[in-house]
Order: sequence, then C-alpha cells, then structure tokens
Amino acid sequence: MAADSSSAAHRCGFVALVGRPNAGKSTLLNRILGQKIAIVSDKPQTTRTRILGIRTIPQAQIVLVDTPGLHEAKDLMNKRMVAVAENAVLDADVALWLVDATRGLDALEERICELVSGRRCCVALNKADAVEKRSLLPLMARTAELLPGREIVPVSALTGESVDALLEVLARMLPEGPALYGEDEVTDQTQRALVQEIVREKVYEVTHHEVPYSTTVTIDSFEEKAERNLVVIQATIHVSRRSQKPIVIGRGATRLKELGQKAREEIEKLVGCRVFLELFVRVQEGWVADVRRLREFGL
Repeated sequence: MAADSSSAAHRCGFVALVGRPNAGKSTLLNRILGQKIAIVSDKPQTTRTRILGIRTIPQAQIVLVDTPGLHEAKDLMNKRMVAVAENAVLDADVALWLVDATRGLDALEERICELVSGRRCCVALNKADAVEKRSLLPLMARTAELLPGREIVPVSALTGESVDALLEVLARMLPEGPALYGEDEVTDQTQRALVQEIVREKVYEVTHHEVPYSTTVTIDSFEEKAERNLVVIQATIHVSRRSQKPIVIGRGATRLKELGQKAREEIEKLVGCRVFLELFVRVQEGWVADVRRLREFGL
C-alpha cells in the first residue's frame, strides 16, 4: 500500500540561484516570494551581495539565496561579487542554474555549468514566455547533455509560468529537516538594508544609462517616530567620479527629487507608514577598487 503523502517527511534547505547577469534571478526570487525584496534593473551586476528569501510551503521550507551574476571579473569589486556567487553555490544544498532562454548557451554559460555540475542542481530555462516553445527543445537537449539526469524546467519569472512546478522540484531535492524560519518570514534583510537597495534601484531607474553601475547607497539614519506614524531616513548616494554627481542631482536638483519621490513611495509601502526621505550625493573617487570602501559598503 502506498504511503500517505501527508505523512511525507518535511524538507528544508538552501537553494543558490546562480547564472549570468540579467538571467532573471532577482525577478524569480521576487516572484517566488510574492513580494519584492531584491531590486531589479537592466544594468549588469545589479545584485551585489547574497540576498536571502524564504518560501514556506506545506511540505518544505525553501531558503533561496540570490547571488550576483557570474561574469568575467576584472576589477576588485566584480571579483568579490563573483566570489560571493561561487561561495553561495558551494554552501547551498541545491544549486538552481538560471539560463536565459532568449540567449541560449555560450562559453560563459558552459563555465557556469562546470561550477554546478558537481553539486545537486536543477536548471530553470527562464524567459520561456519570450521564445517559441519549439525553440526550447534544442536548448533543453544541449542542457541535458551538459548535465545528464538533472531536472530542466522552462519557466517565466516575469509571468509566473511553471514557477510552482519549479518549486515542487526544488522541494523534492532538499534534505529532510525542520523549518529554520517562521512561516511568516520572507527574508533576513533588515528594513534599513531594503531601503538602501530601493534607493539604489531608483538611481538606476532615473539616470538610465548615464551613470554606471559603480554607484552605491548608505543609510545614514533611520528614525521611527511611532507617535507621528512617520519614519525619517537620511541616505547618501555614493558615486565614483566627480562628473557623475551633477548627473544624479540634475539641473535644479530635479533628478534627485524625482528619484527621491519614487524611492519614498516604495519605502512607504515597505514600512507601512509615512516616510520623510532626505538624500545626499557624495563623490568617493575610485571606491570600486578600494578594499576599505568595499568593506564599508558591504562588498
């Protein structure tokens, strides 16, 4: 007689999301969690550090670790980001390799495959909604050659297509064990950290391609005034060149006001009350190659 599925052992473990820049790892994480904890932009290397998200389902707790995109790192900051991603794969119970189905497999993807090949892993062919179904077949065949016997799931992080099926696959791959976090927990990120990332996302959004990715944000103060239903936040946007400061500020500070308004609106949804947000822009020459600055900025 078959065992009752309701009595199946509970599973819990860590899943490292790994892939090239802009493969959709952060979008997938947000989709799985049903809320935004990882910022998203079209700039490469938007994700710089590990971001942990927790999805609890009846039979398992899946602890997802979003990582920086793997790429050919040349400067110190990028080398540290790649190291974060590689270490996350080594530390995780399962590696989830995201492949951009619109790009297919190239030399970089095959090197990523080498990283995950010795680990318990599965493959998500992301952006499946953007390609014809028949064009996925050769990509799936090539992926199966590189990783024989591994699960391959076409998904769309943008629309949610087959994401539930992917979760079922991941849950089966996790080791047996009790939940590590409460059912209502979705991340280990503090509100300060989430606010910091929201501001950085709005810098990218408002400045478009005028300011390179070598921009970061620090929270100088975060004061809750419960009696006024208000949070007062002061944050500094750090740029790596003097020429970038006026770009972020804009003529008559119009651009700084715009990104501040966009950030404030999103932060208010996060904290559930009114927000007063004050932004400053500071030049930190060459911070991407400065070990002390990188540590200060959490990289």
